[in-house]
Amino acid sequence: MTDVPYRQIRAVFDAETVVVYQAYSPAIAGPAVAAGRFVPPFKRGRMTWVKPSFLWMMYRCGWATKPGQEQVLAVSIRRAGFEWALDNSCSSHYDRDVYADRQAWQRAVKTSPARVQWDPERSLRLQPLPYRSLQLGLSGVASDKYADEWVTGITDVTGLARGIKGRLDAGDEAGARELLPAEQPYPFSVRA
Repeated sequence: MTDVPYRQIRAVFDAETVVVYQAYSPAIAGPAVAAGRFVPPFKRGRMTWVKPSFLWMMYRCGWATKPGQEQVLAVSIRRAGFEWALDNSCSSHYDRDVYADRQAWQRAVKTSPARVQWDPERSLRLQPLPYRSLQLGLSGVASDKYADEWVTGITDVTGLARGIKGRLDAGDEAGARELLPAEQPYPFSVRA
């Protein structure tokens, strides 16, 4: 994928929904899967980060092995909500191409309910690639909307993550690649 834009959202999506990934402890993931939405002990008071890239999530959670990230969830959310969060976001880092000055960015950080962060996308072996993948942080009203309005379903994909990792460990890279979710460029421009 040499012609991939430096910053691009890649995701599994359809006309109404987009899939984002999160990893949690079983204490949070289990009740969320059972309820089909986020319920206690999920905490709304802290920023929650969602990732449309499966491989970036695998990098972050170590293929579902890091403490507190042993279960990976595929969260289907309404595209309208996802795009609202993107429209109401600011960058997690100061960018002179987006903000007039550092003070303007700091004001945006204080008032925006969502944060956009661009991190190196990851290969199947979780090595950094030369282009970026989106992480979207949700807090305040965005976190509430996410939990109460946007989620349309939650699926535990921990088995998928471990299956892909098992094939990689066995040297079956082609087989591992076949199991990956079919992510496509998401048709939306992010200003942050």
